[in-house]
Amino acid sequence: MKRLAWLTDIHLDFLNLQQIQNFCYKALQANPDAFIISGDISIAPALHTHLRIIEHYWRRPIYFVLGNHDYYKSSIEKVRSELPSFLHEHENLKWLPNEGVVELSESTALIGHGGWADGRAGLGVKSQILLNDYALVEELTGHEQNDLYRILNSLGDRSANELEPILNDALERYQHIYVVTHAPPFVGAAWFKNQISDGQFLPHMVNVAIGTMLKKVMMANKGRKMTVLCGHTHGAGETSIAENLLVKTGGARYSHPRVNEIISLD
Repeated sequence: MKRLAWLTDIHLDFLNLQQIQNFCYKALQANPDAFIISGDISIAPALHTHLRIIEHYWRRPIYFVLGNHDYYKSSIEKVRSELPSFLHEHENLKWLPNEGVVELSESTALIGHGGWADGRAGLGVKSQILLNDYALVEELTGHEQNDLYRILNSLGDRSANELEPILNDALERYQHIYVVTHAPPFVGAAWFKNQISDGQFLPHMVNVAIGTMLKKVMMANKGRKMTVLCGHTHGAGETSIAENLLVKTGGARYSHPRVNEIISLD
């Protein structure tokens, strides 16, 4: 693969079928070899339908992780447990947590996990912000503040624990690792309207657990390079966490999905 089209937060549930078709055709104009989507493709009741539609039009590998919206009107466990059997009949749809290490070139690999904003950044449990997540995702509804944040902490920890062995495997074999996740893994990557989200919003925007793990691993592998592709905040920006660790956050607008970047590999 030489050219990868990276997209994020395309929210196809905001579009009708004709609009989705137009978006798909426009995304093909750069003629990428594959697509990468860093979450928020749809909502749970329409997720399989929208995945099927983009596979039909793009007809090439689509590597993706899920975002918080992809679980709306359902549960995290249900969506995740049902996805593998659906994907079994769709060879171009590739859910990165199930794919392990994906070789892009002799020196470059792709891995990913949707992760979850884990409530630890900014004001943490003192935040007064209530996302739709906390009314529309089964595991997050009906909890007191402290209990909700314990669940968010657990989701973040789980994502870091699941991603770390895949990352270590990739680093043994490849020089440059692309990591796809949904929530930014560092406060400095939580872009919104050309600045970093404030303390009230940061607990709901950042996956501190994944960020802590990524930085630890890359500090131990200074001869390797990592580029993180994330979304969630709908703000665009780049943040250098270390000499070998760059985070790109993709901008997005509801009802206006687009290709964020064409990544060209050597």
